[in-house]
This record gives sequence, structure tokens and C-alpha cells, in this order.
Amino acid sequence: MEIAKLDHVNIRTTQLDTMIEWYTTILGLKSGKRPEFPFGGAWMYAGDQALVHLVSIDGEPATGSEVPLKLEHFAFRANGCNDFEKHLQQQGIEYRKSALTAVNIVQINVWDPDGNHIHLDFSADE
Repeated sequence: MEIAKLDHVNIRTTQLDTMIEWYTTILGLKSGKRPEFPFGGAWMYAGDQALVHLVSIDGEPATGSEVPLKLEHFAFRANGCNDFEKHLQQQGIEYRKSALTAVNIVQINVWDPDGNHIHLDFSADE
């Protein structure tokens, strides 16, 4: 067996509609086809790949993302760093940008409404 890539991330949330809106507006993902599970949720797509599976749960906001997190972050490889940074600024989204020169990557770190840490990796050559 050889693992080729990460297929998706599953996130439990008490704020399903807010999370769908954030992943759509900020990351540009689209809500799409999802099996008929016996619980609420949404699958968020980039193209034809469901990258983020949101699962609706009951509880206080941000339940499941308490500190310390068992999963510190997840990451997406992306293109268009400058446009994405401008988009974040226009939306008033706080972010952290860092350069990892040893691996030729620029990272932009963001946090969704539940506090989950996501970073987007861009080639420093863009």
C-alpha cells in the first residue's frame, strides 16, 4: 500500500450554515452532492473533489475545536496567492502569512468560524 494524497477533512460543527457560508465565501468551495446520512451536514467541493465534510452536531459554538486541538491544522495547495490575500483583506478576515524558503512555499493561515486552523500553500515562484 502507498498513500497518494489526503482525500478530505471531516469537521464537526454546531454552526453548519455559518461554516458553509465561510468555506464558500472565503475559500471558494461549493456545497455539493452528499450521501443521505442520518445526520445533517454538507460536503464542500473544489472542482469535483469533496475536500471538506461538515457534520452538524448539537452543542455550544466551536464544539469539537477546543484547545488543545488533537488536529492542529489542515492545508490546501493553492494558486493565486496575491488575489487570495486581497480577497481576505476585502472580507476583513484575519490571517497570518509566512514564507518557508527552504521548501519554496508561501503559507497563508486562516481560521474558520469554529476556530479550525487552515493554511493554504502557494508556490513562492508565483
